[in-house]
Amino acid sequence: MQHHHSSGVILLSIVLMNALVVSTQGQLPHRIIDPHWYPGTATWYGNPEGDGSSGGACGYGSLVDVKPLKARVGAVGPVLFMKGEGCGACYKVKCLDNTICSKRAVTVIITDECPGCPSDRTHFDLSGAAFGRMAHNGQNSQLRDRGQLPIIYRRTKCKYPGKNIAFHVNEGSTPFWLSLLVEYEDGDGDIASMHIQEAGSSEWLEMNHLWGANWNIIGGPLRGPFSVKLSTSTGKTLSARDVIPSKWSPKATYTSRLNFFH
Repeated sequence: MQHHHSSGVILLSIVLMNALVVSTQGQLPHRIIDPHWYPGTATWYGNPEGDGSSGGACGYGSLVDVKPLKARVGAVGPVLFMKGEGCGACYKVKCLDNTICSKRAVTVIITDECPGCPSDRTHFDLSGAAFGRMAHNGQNSQLRDRGQLPIIYRRTKCKYPGKNIAFHVNEGSTPFWLSLLVEYEDGDGDIASMHIQEAGSSEWLEMNHLWGANWNIIGGPLRGPFSVKLSTSTGKTLSARDVIPSKWSPKATYTSRLNFFH
């Protein structure tokens, strides 16, 4: 789909500056919480009134089926997915077709990848519920019938009221191979780096990005309780002390007493 950008000759320098911002947005779209809107396209998938993916390429599993993620999930193409580094980020998406769309934006959380989406522009594949919510009242199904839409989007802060950051120990984890998934991260929502600290140690061991929103470390035997330190794409850092107990279990989730302020 072609996108047309209006500009005036007398504002050429401003237009060129905006074009540079948009181009760098395509390369590093999640490095700042940017208040500006950028052009893109959107489609929808799953059931018409559904939540979109069942699980998804970020690895959040059944969390996408329940609030606060329920019906707010979104899949994105490679520009924003970035091999999983974009998982957890939140965006506002607004439809540009005023004949059928309201002025309100829908907030979506990146939980899935759209492998067939274009790589030369920003594309969102939203849940049917989120896509329809952009319509004028009573025109949800008519909007979904349109298929692909021109949209504008911007990064926004993730908000999980009443939730603290939790760490899910992935299935297959052992004292020699430990894999974690981070849940309900306020603010930036994404993870740029992750470290773990063993019981009785002052050293922070760097974890590796495994896939989606999953991180792991190989060593051992690793001794709990474990402290976990997160850094987001904008450089915010949080350390949860002894959040994973010494007698941890695979497939268990351990909730911290902390979250990023927003």
